[in-house]
Amino acid sequence: MNILLIGVGGGLGAITRYFFSIVVSKFDDSAFPFATFTVNLIGCFIVGYIIASGLNSKDFINNFFVIGFLGSFTTMSAFSNQTLELFSSNQPFIGFLYIISTIAFTLAATYVGLILGR
Repeated sequence: MNILLIGVGGGLGAITRYFFSIVVSKFDDSAFPFATFTVNLIGCFIVGYIIASGLNSKDFINNFFVIGFLGSFTTMSAFSNQTLELFSSNQPFIGFLYIISTIAFTLAATYVGLILGR
């Protein structure tokens, strides 16, 4: 049952990220990868909230939502690839900005989620 929950949650998280990326790309034509940046912020905030509120102790929430949905909704592989693409296309400033802002803001989002979840 746990594997099914993780699989369904993961599928829904990936589909949500895909549609989110499509919507964001319609409004943003800059080199900065706002879609991935934003889903990582949202995911970090939600996981912080879930952990602080104790909801992750419930198997359904932990397996379906934290491991499955959020695990596929947020993405380190896209972050890494987009960062390397920025450096390869001679945009090192945006690349470094993306690295620093992603780390700083995702940590802050997780912290805010932890605070609000208490």
